[in-house]
Amino acid sequence: RQIASLGIYPAVDPLTSTSSILAPEVVGQRHYDVARRVQEVLQRYKELQDIIAILGLDELSEEDRVTVNRARKVQRFLSQPFFVAEVFTGMPGIFVPIEDTVDSFEQLVNGDLDDLPEQAFLNVGDADSARAKARELEANA
Repeated sequence: RQIASLGIYPAVDPLTSTSSILAPEVVGQRHYDVARRVQEVLQRYKELQDIIAILGLDELSEEDRVTVNRARKVQRFLSQPFFVAEVFTGMPGIFVPIEDTVDSFEQLVNGDLDDLPEQAFLNVGDADSARAKARELEANA
């Protein structure tokens, strides 16, 4: 429910969801490593929620603020326009090759997309689409 309340569909929590095929011997080492790094970022963000609620973002260390910003972008990026989400979003689904998805998440957790606003990650399929959406958002600001 919390994920759906953010307008993110499909509303899947990567911290509570498990998959027996998310194993290096099935998906490959790089895919596995990137997925685990994404989970680490989201887990740290979850751990910081109470501190943020009580003290605010300004009281976090610079490292934790970076983690929070990346986690929020990851959350929005999980709203990729899947065909199964068309019913909820009204947006047509698109096909994104798995390698593009892994590349995009890797760029996110590496900080290569830190300069983009989090709104740029909502309902886009890959990092290039997020960059294009960021330019569009800036042009319309």
